[in-house]
Amino acid sequence: METYIIIFLCLASFVAGFVDAIVGGGGLIQTPIALVLLPNISIASVIGTLKIPGFSGTSMAAYQYLKTTKVNWRLFLIMAFVSFGFAYLGSSLLNIMQNDFMKPLLFLVLILLLLYTYFKKDFGQFQIEKLTHKQTYIYGIVICVFLGFYDGFIGPGTGSLLIMAFIAILGFDFLQANMYAKLVNLATNFGSITLFVLKGKIIWTIAIPMALCNVTGSWLGARLAISKGNGFIRIFFLIVVGIALLRFGYDVFLK
Repeated sequence: METYIIIFLCLASFVAGFVDAIVGGGGLIQTPIALVLLPNISIASVIGTLKIPGFSGTSMAAYQYLKTTKVNWRLFLIMAFVSFGFAYLGSSLLNIMQNDFMKPLLFLVLILLLLYTYFKKDFGQFQIEKLTHKQTYIYGIVICVFLGFYDGFIGPGTGSLLIMAFIAILGFDFLQANMYAKLVNLATNFGSITLFVLKGKIIWTIAIPMALCNVTGSWLGARLAISKGNGFIRIFFLIVVGIALLRFGYDVFLK
């Protein structure tokens, strides 16, 4: 493989890690670039290889957030278990049917998400204690049922959708929602990595340097998000949702 390809992949992984650490959506950056630069490698191997930098960067971001934000570990473990199971179910379903029919629906959801976040200026700026302890667990499980399945069946933008759901439904602020989204993503991605390792689909000569770059980008992104706070994260969130909207708009109308 040409050296310049590895360099471009590493740069994409660095940017993806930086963006993903702030608002999620790193897969929207590095996945299309990897598919373009690695046309002769099977899609399963490309996706499997990208799971390693994605998991590594998310681990770094989660570690940074955990140093400054408290986490309810019981709530996380329940949501992680549910997400893992339904992500597996979504991936299994993907093996027997196409997911293209869901893209127009997702395109509409992203438009509504972008408009809601833009016009509601205080969205995610403060933590809102609006649910009882029991309701938090119930709604958290429901979120992870749907978005865990989505992660396995479609995938891109799962982190951003998790953040949105945790803010709008559970009343978290951006920093807290970001932390839980990272932890839940680690749970779903771990199952995928296990499968790809057992199937021998990961190209380690690509995965390792990309992982190092993704971790570096994630470290910088998380530090910046923590220091700048919720207002800064909100702006980044709007940008990433806008990119996701363009991506799925292309898939729906032009591809």
